[in-house]
Amino acid sequence: MSKADQIFIANIEDILNNGVSDIGLDVRPRWADGSPAHTIKKFALINRYDLAEEFPIITIRRTYFKSAVDEMLWIWQKKSNNIKDLNSKIWDSWADENGSIGKAYGYQLAQKSVYPEGEFDQVDKMLFDLKHNPASRRILANMYNHKDLNQMRLYPCAYSFTLNVTGDKLNGLLNQRSQDMAVANNWNVVQYAALLYMFAASAGLKAGELVHVIADAHIYDRHIPALKKMLDNPTYDAPKFVLNDAVMDFYQFSVKDFKLIDYKYNDIDDKFEVAI
Repeated sequence: MSKADQIFIANIEDILNNGVSDIGLDVRPRWADGSPAHTIKKFALINRYDLAEEFPIITIRRTYFKSAVDEMLWIWQKKSNNIKDLNSKIWDSWADENGSIGKAYGYQLAQKSVYPEGEFDQVDKMLFDLKHNPASRRILANMYNHKDLNQMRLYPCAYSFTLNVTGDKLNGLLNQRSQDMAVANNWNVVQYAALLYMFAASAGLKAGELVHVIADAHIYDRHIPALKKMLDNPTYDAPKFVLNDAVMDFYQFSVKDFKLIDYKYNDIDDKFEVAI
């Protein structure tokens, strides 16, 4: 069993056994049929993944690795807020008639500010500081911009990423305000593990620890039967992760530069509907 499986299973069992239901409350999310999408939740889950130990992808069910990396590049490298630049349909439900998700995610990362060192957008400032001031405790990006929230099709869920250099290792801390555990938990973990590897390669560092902080970790009511069934699946060892070491420029990485070797997983018949 991979460490990622251990963490995921422990999180799901904790929420199912000890979580608090929001039945009776007026909730925003809805199912496709218009019914309110209620959840059972835990507050403030904190998970740690040592990337030197393994790449944190679950095997209890498949995480679509290439699609997850593609969405991460769409946000962090392309800094796009238009689904036309994305090679999947995962954002279609939130996009407007022009394909835009508004001033969210990539749009926020692309916004420039003036610093003593010059003018940078959020990603380029992180890259600059990693190269010129690796001891800094200010290497982070934040996509939760309050003045632009009313122009976002969806408020950022994974909203902040902090980098910290320890010796020759680069560590990352992902802050997430809300997480649909069945649909998106390992998806986001895989994305930010891959992103941490990108930043580390660009700075000549080794990937260290990824810490994931989730404020509202929830399971939707309609996901519970399938999740309980899934917990009976076998698990496997983590695959080997390979990043193309010929690429050292953050903006030159593409999906093909990220590979998993011997990724063994369970295919499941149940589909997890996404609440909108």
